[in-house]
Amino acid sequence: MAAERWEPAAFKERVDTVLRAFVAEEADRLTAIDPALAPVAGQLESAVAEGKRLRAAFCYWGWRAVGQPDSEALVRAAAAMELVHAAAVVHDDLIDDSPLRHGRPTAQVALRSAVRRRPRAVSAARSLAMLVGDLLMSLAGQLFTTSGLPSAYLGRARPLWAALARELVAGECLEILHTGGVPDTAASLKVVRYKTAKYTVEQPLLIGGALAGAGGRLREGYTAYGLPLGEAFQLRDDLLGLFGEPARTGKANADDLRARRPTALLAEAWRAAGDRERAELDALMGRRDLDAEGVRAVCGLLRRLKAPDRVEAMIAERVSEALDALDGLVLPPPAAAALTALAHSAATRLS
Repeated sequence: MAAERWEPAAFKERVDTVLRAFVAEEADRLTAIDPALAPVAGQLESAVAEGKRLRAAFCYWGWRAVGQPDSEALVRAAAAMELVHAAAVVHDDLIDDSPLRHGRPTAQVALRSAVRRRPRAVSAARSLAMLVGDLLMSLAGQLFTTSGLPSAYLGRARPLWAALARELVAGECLEILHTGGVPDTAASLKVVRYKTAKYTVEQPLLIGGALAGAGGRLREGYTAYGLPLGEAFQLRDDLLGLFGEPARTGKANADDLRARRPTALLAEAWRAAGDRERAELDALMGRRDLDAEGVRAVCGLLRRLKAPDRVEAMIAERVSEALDALDGLVLPPPAAAALTALAHSAATRLS
C-alpha cells in the first residue's frame, strides 16, 4: 500500500490479514482446551470474515491526520476496531433474533447444529453465540494492547475504550427500551448516535488521534466530522434494510418491521401519517409473520408519505456537515483526501 495515497482495497487487505491471523490463532487456542469447542471457534473466525473495515480506516486516518507515518503496529491497533464491530454484530443479531448476516446464518443459528441433540437447543445456541460476542470484545482489547505501539501511546487512548463500550451498550439498551413503542424521530436519532454513529466513526477517529497525540482542536474536529457522518451511515443502513436488495445487503428486508425497531425511517413515516395510515402501519409493524406482500405494502406506504425522501435529506445534511467540519481543519493532504473519500463511501454505499 502506498502510504501517501488512499487505496481502500489495499488497506482492507492489510486489516484482513491481521484479523485472520490473530483470530485463527485464538481459535486454535480455544480448540486446544477441548475439541468440542470447534463450532465456537469457527464462529469467531466467521465473525471477522466479512466487512468493509471502515472503523479500522477511521482509526488509521485519525492517526495519520496528526502527521504520523504509516505503521504496521497502528494497523494492528486499528484492526481491533473491527473486533469491536464483530462483537457488536453478534450481540445485535441475538437481540434482534436475526437469522441472516452477510447472506449467511447468524451465530445463534449456525451454532444450533452443535447442540441439536440437547434439550432447549435454540436457547443453548443463543447462549453460545452470546459468549462468542463476549470473547470477541475481549479479543479486541487484547489485539489493541499487543499491537506493538508504545505503552505511552496506548495509555493515551485507554479512557476512550471505556467510553466506546459504555456508549455502545447505551445505544443497544436504548434501542431495546424504545422497540415497540410509539415511533419518535428524536428518540430514534439518539439510538442511531449511540448504537452506531459514535463507535463507527467518531470513536475510531478519536482513538487513532489519541494514539498519535492529537491536540484539542483536532479532537474537536474529529467529533464535528465523525458524529454526523456516523449518523448518516446508520440512516443509510436503515434505508438499505428495508429498500435494499437482500442479495446485496445480506439481510432480510422484513427484519426492522417484524421487530418494530425504532428506526428514523419508520419514525418519519409515523410523523407524517394520518390516522388511517397510522392504523395501517400499526397493523403491519411488529408482525412476526410479515411476508413479502406485507413488506411491499409498508414500502409503498412509506414512499407515499415521503419518508425515504426525508431520510435521504437527513443523510445529505449530515454528510455536508461532516465535510464542512473537515474543511475547517488543517490536515496533511493524504488524510484530508482519505477522510473526504470515506465520508462519501460511508453514506452512499449499496450494502
